[in-house]
Amino acid sequence: MKLESLLQYLDTWLRVSEHPDYSTALNGLQVGGPSEVQTVVTAVDASEASIQAAAEHGADLMIVHHGLFWSGLEPIVGRQERRLRALFDANMGLYSVHLPLDSHMEVGNCALLARAIGLELEGRVGRYEGHDIGVWGELAEPIAVEELQERVSVAVGGGDVRCLPGGPNAVRSVGVLTGGGASFVKEAAQAGLDAFVTGEGAHHTYFDATEFGIHVLFGGHYATETFGVQAVGAHLTECFGLQTYFVDQPTGL
Repeated sequence: MKLESLLQYLDTWLRVSEHPDYSTALNGLQVGGPSEVQTVVTAVDASEASIQAAAEHGADLMIVHHGLFWSGLEPIVGRQERRLRALFDANMGLYSVHLPLDSHMEVGNCALLARAIGLELEGRVGRYEGHDIGVWGELAEPIAVEELQERVSVAVGGGDVRCLPGGPNAVRSVGVLTGGGASFVKEAAQAGLDAFVTGEGAHHTYFDATEFGIHVLFGGHYATETFGVQAVGAHLTECFGLQTYFVDQPTGL
């Protein structure tokens, strides 16, 4: 498949150009690659290890959630030089998609995690510059927060899930905003939700949970953001016959 055709498809399908994001996210193609793409590797992070693993798979293109340039303008030395050199040596492109992938209702991290824990999606929660990112929904019947905690653990691969108890005994309405979404706890509580699932949070999130009256569950920043890139890879295989691999590099955070 032509790289240019694939890029046009991804930009349109994921609504990259119309979606606000952090200025250093630099959504879209970050490093150019070969004109033809046969093998795509997806990963959460554009780390040295994931780039090396992609090269070993013979990837023509990497698609990642967290790209290369979060630190902003800086000299191309040290680890940044090593990452870029590895991409150039492998003649491999790098495509990054951050908040557009969190928010996507088909292959987005938030929607996929919400469905994995049994939510019937009802609406959105958490807005960045006027654009919806997270989702909320309802369970088929109320459950104890401990059961919700177990469902989240299973969904993210069996990892530890921390629960900050603050909500009602029976949980039915749940918001989901993956990664570092804890800043939206107050908004979720004001929406009347019983619980809010995210990746990680700051120290004060404990008091946000207890004082706003909502359970907050931490599934891990990395673990809650593995859904989207894997779904994108599966979609590209199904639609275009591309060979795709997912590089898993869990951080435990």
